[in-house]
Amino acid sequence: MPGETTNSPRTSKSSRLSWLIPVIVLAVAAALIAVIISTMGKDTSASGSSSEPSTTGSGSSAPTAVQNPEIPDLTEFETRNEKDLLAAGPVDAPVTLVVFSDYQCTFCAKWSGETLPLMMEHVEAGDLRIEWRDVNVFGPASERAAKASYAAALQGAFWEYHDALLPDGKTRSEQELSEESLIALAGELGLNEEKFAADLVSQDTATVISANQQFGFDLGATSTPVFILGGQPLVGAQPSEVFENAFQNALSAAK
Repeated sequence: MPGETTNSPRTSKSSRLSWLIPVIVLAVAAALIAVIISTMGKDTSASGSSSEPSTTGSGSSAPTAVQNPEIPDLTEFETRNEKDLLAAGPVDAPVTLVVFSDYQCTFCAKWSGETLPLMMEHVEAGDLRIEWRDVNVFGPASERAAKASYAAALQGAFWEYHDALLPDGKTRSEQELSEESLIALAGELGLNEEKFAADLVSQDTATVISANQQFGFDLGATSTPVFILGGQPLVGAQPSEVFENAFQNALSAAK
């Protein structure tokens, strides 16, 4: 499962991806069309004021928010594994948020700086579980950062290291994601640098990161950020209120 050294996507789930992804893509397109039509209606209203969609979006595509009852329930792709080192919140939380991200993605950084703290409040209340999956679409530096975050997780400091990789909701430079810089950052956070350095380049760490990345790719998460919240996909770094509303709807449905 993602987040473990024995990590691999469940074959029973993967067998359904060939039809699931096209359905999600069509639903995303339908939702975007609905937003455009709604916006056009507002633009031609008697008030004369204009209304434009948010310009905040994924790292490589236009923004789209999706929470559509026509989309299949994706809760089966939550691992809810108590041994998952890249997760926060109780395994039996009523709602789960799966995050597909990249440490060089500016929109992922923005989401982590603005929305993640709000979602963490629900984690602390016991109502939400967050499962983090790095897909590393921006290349080797992203992959090193993902491995470094897992090495920190092995010392119980995943979220602290994650936040340090995205200070103030911004990405670090590629130079700051070099092996030497990542080890130095671990030291700044009080981690055991020798253990961290060994875990950073270990085969076990590489296996986990590779499996999580493939898990995301199999689900069609080839740009970032992508989310599954309460079984429904959300695409792009949408405003925090979009996630808050989606969470509240999922929580109400779960209860």
